[in-house]
Amino acid sequence: MATDWHDLPAPTALPGLFLRALLRRGVQGKSLPDFGLRCPVSVEPQHLARYRQLCGASDDGLLPPAYPHLLAFPLQMQLLTDKGFPFPLLGLVHLENRIRVLRPLGGLGPFQVGVRLDHLQAHAKGAVFSLITSLEDQLGLLWEGDSHFLCRAVRLDGTPAEHAEPAPLPLSAIADWSAPADIGRRYARVAGDYNPIHLSAASARLFGFPRAIAHGLWNKGRALAALGEHLPAAGYAVAVRFHKPLLLPSHVGLLASAAGESGQFQLQGEADVLHMSGSWQPL
Repeated sequence: MATDWHDLPAPTALPGLFLRALLRRGVQGKSLPDFGLRCPVSVEPQHLARYRQLCGASDDGLLPPAYPHLLAFPLQMQLLTDKGFPFPLLGLVHLENRIRVLRPLGGLGPFQVGVRLDHLQAHAKGAVFSLITSLEDQLGLLWEGDSHFLCRAVRLDGTPAEHAEPAPLPLSAIADWSAPADIGRRYARVAGDYNPIHLSAASARLFGFPRAIAHGLWNKGRALAALGEHLPAAGYAVAVRFHKPLLLPSHVGLLASAAGESGQFQLQGEADVLHMSGSWQPL
């Protein structure tokens, strides 16, 4: 089905969207809206520099591969709090994330960012769907992200899809870093994602976590920065699965297979707890 795109002149301010998310309660349907949102965006150099610092990304003249998610975050929030979206935003679980870098992410824009929803299906713990984000320049599609979210509050008919696991490759340690207690607040100030589970132990306990947890996309952005020369400039996809939440503060290590056109990596914490697993491959 073709997406009915709603074009906006600029991203919507976040405070009103956060209020809408806080007030939303309960499941209001079992189908996704068939429209998407688009608007022009440009990169602010100071914002990009702050992201690079938070994720340890080098300034190589290209946007870090996970950075377009930040450009799209206000549109994502607007779509996920729209009255046509059937699930409450608070409580959704980010299970997986896949990005495709079609061409080198050069320049600061202007770009066009778009967000839409798709692939609603049954899951063993509820229902899952895709939040699909696109970044385009004058030549067309430049980058695409697909975030899979779980809603535990709804059940759908059908058999849950099986997750195919690739044959594991030998991994070796390539980097490690600390995830300080305030990294959730610092990342939120850059990304705009002020989900209470990331901000403090007190707010995280309201949602069943003993301490604040790191943003999944900070984990991914930090890992991709550390992979460095393992990844080409473009023409590749990186997919990750989020496993155990990374409680803050923590220390983690990144393991990866040998550099090549495809490979695998894992983010492990204390006692070899697996927080994230991923792979890269050519398009």
